[in-house]
Amino acid sequence: MNIPAGGQAAGDPVRLAVKPGERLTVTLYFQGATGPATYHNLAQATSYRATGDHLRDLGAAAFAETNSSWFYLSGVDVYGDAAAVATFGDSITDGYGATQDADDRYPDALAHRLAGRRPVVNLGIAGNRLLTDSACLGERGLARFRWDVLDRSRVKSVIVLEGINDILLGLQEPTPCTTPAVKVGADDLIGGYRQLIRAAHAHGVRIIGGTLLPAKGYAYLTDEAERIRDAVNTWIRTSGAFDAVVDFERAVADPADPDRIRPGFDSGDHLHPNPAGYQAMADAIDLRTL
Repeated sequence: MNIPAGGQAAGDPVRLAVKPGERLTVTLYFQGATGPATYHNLAQATSYRATGDHLRDLGAAAFAETNSSWFYLSGVDVYGDAAAVATFGDSITDGYGATQDADDRYPDALAHRLAGRRPVVNLGIAGNRLLTDSACLGERGLARFRWDVLDRSRVKSVIVLEGINDILLGLQEPTPCTTPAVKVGADDLIGGYRQLIRAAHAHGVRIIGGTLLPAKGYAYLTDEAERIRDAVNTWIRTSGAFDAVVDFERAVADPADPDRIRPGFDSGDHLHPNPAGYQAMADAIDLRTL
């Protein structure tokens, strides 16, 4: 089978008895060298590699090399009647600051709250921007929203938490991964959100807007970036454009300094939550809005 650039292929269905929250191991075998691999960088889970054909090994002894990314496999479809919830965003959805191999990202915590009644799909890409493509950090959210969310079977609601990278990276010196560094304002992001909302509604998908988290103390935050973040959050809360709102900002904010993440929720960089912060984010979601 030849898979064109940007394409994908699905394997044959298989019957497996699994429980909500249970882990699956998927083993892939390649007969020869593949060249550069497609991968998901920030997996927060360990992948294992062996040399040679160990596809049917029952033990793990041959899989001595480890990596913290996922390669080639983009997802596992699960058949069922329950409507799925998609979580769409950047590294905060992807789980930067979560515990390796512990499944304590905010989408994981949401899945635990739903207790298997509805599946949760994590569609976060670290560094992703809503309005601008990147050679390293994924195509812009406006483009990938269709195939990541709307073309996915059984997704009936999506939580969107994206925009902080557009703000921060647009005000920094560009790197190979952040080129082009496009300066954006609140109106630019609001226009992008409106496009997502129209697309979701056209497909019968309910869309929930998440406010951008506090970032005071983050190394690259500027006064201008903070003003844009505040304006965006005010619009998300008050415009009525989204079907519902999750106030992630207030869920993790320090009561003594609301522009800063609460110390007990801070992973250490003042931008990404730790597992306790991710749990607070999941707890802030009104399950009735999903």
